[in-house]
Amino acid sequence: MVSRETSTATPGDTVGTRDGDWPRPPKTRIFTVANQKGGVGKTTTSVNLAAALSIHGQRVLVVDLDPQGNASTALSIDHRGDVPDMYKVLVEDVPLAEVVKEVPEMPGLYCAPATIDLAGAEIELVSMVAREARLQRALTAYTDVEFDYILIDCPPSLGLLTVNALMAANELLIPIQCEYYALEGLGQLLRNVDLVRAHLNPTLDLSTILLTMYDGRTRLASQVADEVRSHFADTVLKTVIPRSVRVSEAPSYGQSVMTYDPGSSGAMAYMDAAREIAYRGAAV
Repeated sequence: MVSRETSTATPGDTVGTRDGDWPRPPKTRIFTVANQKGGVGKTTTSVNLAAALSIHGQRVLVVDLDPQGNASTALSIDHRGDVPDMYKVLVEDVPLAEVVKEVPEMPGLYCAPATIDLAGAEIELVSMVAREARLQRALTAYTDVEFDYILIDCPPSLGLLTVNALMAANELLIPIQCEYYALEGLGQLLRNVDLVRAHLNPTLDLSTILLTMYDGRTRLASQVADEVRSHFADTVLKTVIPRSVRVSEAPSYGQSVMTYDPGSSGAMAYMDAAREIAYRGAAV
C-alpha cells in the first residue's frame, strides 16, 4: 500500500537529477547545523540536505559531532567499536583523512563519523591548547577531496563541541520546529554566536533558518512560521519541511529520505531547501 504522502516512488528508488547539476560555490561553504534544543531536526536536516546537494553534483562532507552518531547511522557509516572517528580527530590529533568515509551508493557524499567516545571529548578538550579551534585545524589540513559543502551536525548543547563547530564554519544553519516552544532557548544560542563572532570567528554568518516539522493542519504551525519570519526575514528559507513518516523511517534503513523514498513530501521539501541554499550561494 502506498503512503498517502508519497507519489509513485517506492522506498529504495534512486533520486533522479530532475534539474541537473546545481551551481558550485566559488569556495567551500561550511555550515554548522546547530540548536541546543533537542528534537528539532538537526541531524535529519544535515543528512538530507547533504544527500540532496550530492545528488545534484556537489561534493559534500557531513561531520558528525553528536556522540549519538545518528548522522553516521543515517548515512550507513560504521560508528561502533574502535572505528576512527571525530573523537580521535579532536582529542588525539588523528588526521581527518583517516576518518572520512564515502557514503555507499552516493557518489560525492562523505561522512566523518562519531562514536560514543565523543561524549568524553567535552571534558578532555577543556585542558587542551586552542581547544576551540581543533575542528577548524583538522578541516584546514584535509586535502584529499575539495568539498563544495561541509555540514557539521552538532549535539543538542552549547558546549565545546558546538563551539568548535561554530569556530570552523563560515555559515550557521538553525533548524526551528514549528511548535509552541520554537523560539525558547534560541536567544541563548544567538548570544553564544555573538560571543564566538566577537572572540573567535568574526566571519561566522547566520545565513539560514529552516522551519521543520510543519503541520499545515494546525493554526499554531503557521503562527510560529509567521513569527520566525517576522524576526529573521530573508534568513528564513521559503521552503518548510513538513512532518513526514518517511523522513523518520529512513535512518532505520541506513538511508536519507532522498534515497529511501524520493517521492515523499519530506524528500521533495528537503530537495527544494537544498536548491534554495545552492542558488543563494551562487548569487553571493
